[in-house]
Parts: sequence; structure tokens; C-alpha cells
Amino acid sequence: METLLSVIIIFGLLVFIHEWGHLYFAKRAGILCREFAIGFGPKIYAFKRNETVYTIRLLPLGGFVRMAGEDPEMIDIKPGYEIGLVFNTSGKVKQIIINNKSKHPDALVVQVEKIDLEKQLIIEAYNEDGERIQYQVDEKAELVQDEQATQIAPWNRQFGSKSVGQRALAIFAGPLMNFILAIVILTAFALFQGMPVDEARIGDVSPDSPALEAGLQKNDDVLAIDGTPLDTWESMTEVIQKHPNEEIMFEIDRNGQELAIPVTPAERPGQLGDPEGFVGIAQPTEFSLVGSVVFGFTQTYTFASMIFEVLGMIVTGDFSLDYVSGPVGIYNYTGEAAAMGIFVLMQWAAALSVNLGIINLLPLPAMDGGRLIFIGLEALRGKPIDPQKEGIIHFIGFALLMLLMIVVTWNDINNFFM
Repeated sequence: METLLSVIIIFGLLVFIHEWGHLYFAKRAGILCREFAIGFGPKIYAFKRNETVYTIRLLPLGGFVRMAGEDPEMIDIKPGYEIGLVFNTSGKVKQIIINNKSKHPDALVVQVEKIDLEKQLIIEAYNEDGERIQYQVDEKAELVQDEQATQIAPWNRQFGSKSVGQRALAIFAGPLMNFILAIVILTAFALFQGMPVDEARIGDVSPDSPALEAGLQKNDDVLAIDGTPLDTWESMTEVIQKHPNEEIMFEIDRNGQELAIPVTPAERPGQLGDPEGFVGIAQPTEFSLVGSVVFGFTQTYTFASMIFEVLGMIVTGDFSLDYVSGPVGIYNYTGEAAAMGIFVLMQWAAALSVNLGIINLLPLPAMDGGRLIFIGLEALRGKPIDPQKEGIIHFIGFALLMLLMIVVTWNDINNFFM
């Protein structure tokens, strides 16, 4: 239950902040955002505020912001259709009743001759007396079909009507918010837990750890290991990681007294699957507001570098599915992080946020990066790519991503039971 709750909170936060970035900058650009969704599939909960419907959906595999103009409008009214018109106090059409007109006795029933709900915002129609009349349509008018209302999207409210810069910012804002979230989480971590200091000094010592059994204590200054002088935490951990299940000699300074203490590091899987040694000590910390903010930025950069290192393996041919995890693997790792405490879980959440931001910026169809590529090509060509062709490419890309998700998930399940 603790793992499930942690997963729901973390993934809900990561997806929410990502999609909120899209929503905020799209609205700033004047784009009509029809829906803000967390998850995919059937709706579990929904409410409408202003022009946007906010939904939580069944499958927790991401989220989306549905902007007007990105997809073809579902309701197409052609000449000859009989519709009902409801007017506002200014005499403009505020509702267009597609069917079930009998449920709207106040609606004026007309036969459409010409309709433009994008640019001119007019309806030319024949009334019951056979007269052809032009009606002005309010820019926030609604189409009502099967008693479901959908706001019209004039051209100036559609995604495609905005400048290249406005559209690019609305797309880039999602990943950007994930990087900002990571910085905020890591800054908060450093403020509450202390900012790690890159010194060869022992912070906390874990219970039942090789370090505790050997007699290492908090604030011991590590002078050398096996005769190798050390002055940074990174250089110390590198030596420890190279000697799993091998005795090494710590030369320490404890309150001015130099001691030699043998320690045998235990073994655990490293970042790339190879075994590495660990002794169960934490990095020393100090508390500083400015230092915490700097740590938030630098640690976010470190996480990003590690992710790019793995992505680079795809180019060099050293890539393996064992280096990536799908929903099952992430669920298990989140449970392990939650069991280690809130501060480990915060770091894990920050790493996932950076990962989500980078993956979304990859130049792949259906990803934010792929959409930015198309916007960039439009800027170079001076005209947009054919929307139908772009839609097909994104659809194929999405299908391939779902296939990859299935393969990675199957690999996670196999690893879980091995």
C-alpha cells in the first residue's frame, strides 16, 4: 500500500506539472484548451472550469492537454442540415443544437445554407418562412449534440493560428516544468536534509552496515584507503565501489587521532548492472540556503548527464533493455525508495522528473521533441507541414512507443521473477 500510494503521488505530480506547463503557456497564447487530463482511457472524474474540462482517467500512463485545432473538429455541419439556434442577449448565436431539437423549445429551427465557425463566425440559413437570413455567432458559442456541449474554436483560438514561437513555447513548457520541479525538489531536499559536501568525511553510518560493524563513526575524516590519499567524497566512493567483498584499509583522523580500520564492502548492483561495493555511509552535509539552490541545479544537471550517458549507448551499440525500466520496474524501484525514507524518495522523484523531461524532448514522433521538430521545419520552410501527414507520422510514432512500452514491461516482469 505504501508503494502504491508513493507511485500515485509521484506520478500524479510529475504528470500534473508537465501538463500544467503546456496548459499555462497555451492559455497565455490565447489557445482554447478543451481538456486537461491526467491518465488515458475512460474518465474517472471530471469537472469544468472556465473553458477547460479537467479529467482524471483510468490508465495512469501519462496525460495530455487537448488544444483546439490539433485534431479535426468532431462535429461537421454541412449545407442542408437542419439545426436549432439559441441566442444571447446581444442577438448572437450562443448555442447550435445539432439534434434533439425538441428538447430545446426556445431554439429557432433553420436550414443551413452556409456556415463558417472559424473566421467569419456566421450562419446563413432559411427560416420557417423560407427567408435567407445571416446570423452572427458568438466566439464562445457551443455546439450541442446528444445534449453534450462543445465550445466552437474560432481560428484565432486554434493552435495553428499562433506564431511559431508561441506554439514552440507551449510545447516546450511541459518538459521545462519537469526540470524546474526537479530543481525545486532537490533544493527542498538540501534545505531539510543538508547539502552534501564533497569531502572525504563520513556522514551518518547506516545500522547493520559494514562500516558500523568495522567501527567507522560519523565525522571520521578519511585520509586514505589502502594507502591511496583521498580528499573528496567522490574519490572515496570510487575506491569503495571497486572492491566489493574485498577487505580494504581505511586510514582515518578521529578527533586528531589517526587510526587504521579494515572494512569489507558488501556488494550491490551498480547503475549499469555491474556489481559494486558499498559500506553503508552517507555523505557529510551542511545547511545553506544559497548552497541548497546551487545543489538543486547541479544535481539536476548530474541526473541529466547520467540519462544522456545511457541514451548515448544507443548510438554506440552498448544499449540493453536492462538499462531501462517500464511501469513495473519503476513501481518496484519507487517501493524500494519509499522504504528508505522520504529523503531518498524525494531524490528518486527528482530523477524521474528529469528523465520525463528529457525523454519528452527526444526528436521522436508523438513526443514533445517530435512536435518541436515539425514546428522548426515550418519556421525553415515558411509554411507548415501538411497536418494530415504530420498526424500520420505522430500516430505511427505513438504506436511504436506503445510497442516499446509493452516490450520493456515484459522485460521488467521477467526480471522481477528471476
